[in-house]
Amino acid sequence: MKVVEKAPAKINLGLDTPYHHRDGTLEWNMVMTSVDLADYVEIATEPKHPRIRVFTDSGFLPNDQRNLAYQAARVLQTRFHIHEGVTIRIQKRVPVAAGLGGGSSDAAAVLRGLNNLWQLGLSLAELAVIGLEIDSDVPYCVYGCIAHVQGRGEIITPLPKLPPMWIVLAKPKISVSTPGILRRVDYQTLEHPDIAGLLTGIRDQDLPQVFATMGNALEPITANRFPEISHIKTKMLNFGASAAQMSGTGPTLFAVCDKQSRAQRMVNSIRGFCHEVYLVRPLS
Repeated sequence: MKVVEKAPAKINLGLDTPYHHRDGTLEWNMVMTSVDLADYVEIATEPKHPRIRVFTDSGFLPNDQRNLAYQAARVLQTRFHIHEGVTIRIQKRVPVAAGLGGGSSDAAAVLRGLNNLWQLGLSLAELAVIGLEIDSDVPYCVYGCIAHVQGRGEIITPLPKLPPMWIVLAKPKISVSTPGILRRVDYQTLEHPDIAGLLTGIRDQDLPQVFATMGNALEPITANRFPEISHIKTKMLNFGASAAQMSGTGPTLFAVCDKQSRAQRMVNSIRGFCHEVYLVRPLS
C-alpha cells in the first residue's frame, strides 16, 4: 500500500524566543504559515522486510538515518511495534537548508501518511507531540496551516486564514547552521517582535497591522554573519514590498505584497542577482 503526501514549505511571519529551558532548548512564540511551494512524498509500506529506505531527487539530502523523513518512519515503527518496512520517495521542490522547513515538512508528511497506512488512529495533536522527537518544526508541519506556535514547538493553535497577499521568496547562495545561530542567542540584547499585535492583525483581518507587526528575533544574528541577507531585504523594500524579513534561521528572505502585479515585478527584479526566487501564496 502507498500514499502520496504534499509537504509544503513554511515561513515565519513572526518568530520570537522569550527564554530558554534548563535543558538548553528554546521556548518559542511564533506565527507560521505554509505556502504553495511543496515537496511530494510517496510513502509505501513493505510487508516482506522491516527496513526503511529513502530516495530523493536531490543530491544535497542524506538517504539514511540523518534524513528527517527516515527518522519519522523509525519513530512510528518503533513506538507501535510495526514489523513492516517503508520506502519513501521524495520529490524536492522546497530549497534545502533554507529556513523553509522542507525537511521537517517531509517528516510530517511521513507521519501523516503512515498514520493512515498503518491505521494508527492518531490525531494531529498526537502526531505533533511525536514529531517533536524529530525536530522542533515538525509539530507545526503536521498541521500545515496558519498557526500560533508555542512551547518547544509542540503547542499549535490554528488561526483564521490570512487576508489576501502574495509572497516572494528569495534564497541566497549561502548555508546557515541552525544550531550555530541558536547558540548565539543572547537574551540580554534580543529584540522581541510584537507577536500579540501580529495575532490581533490576523484575527481582525487587518493587513496593514499584519505587515507592521511582522518580525524575526533571529534575523539580526544571522544577518550579522551574512550581509547578503540585509542586502536582499533592502532590495525587496526598495522594490515595493509591504514588509520583508528572514524566515527561520535563514538564509531565505521573503517579501509580502498586497498586489500580485507588484510581487511579480519584484520577482523579475530579484532574479537579476538571486537565482532561487519563487512567487507563492499562503495556504488556507
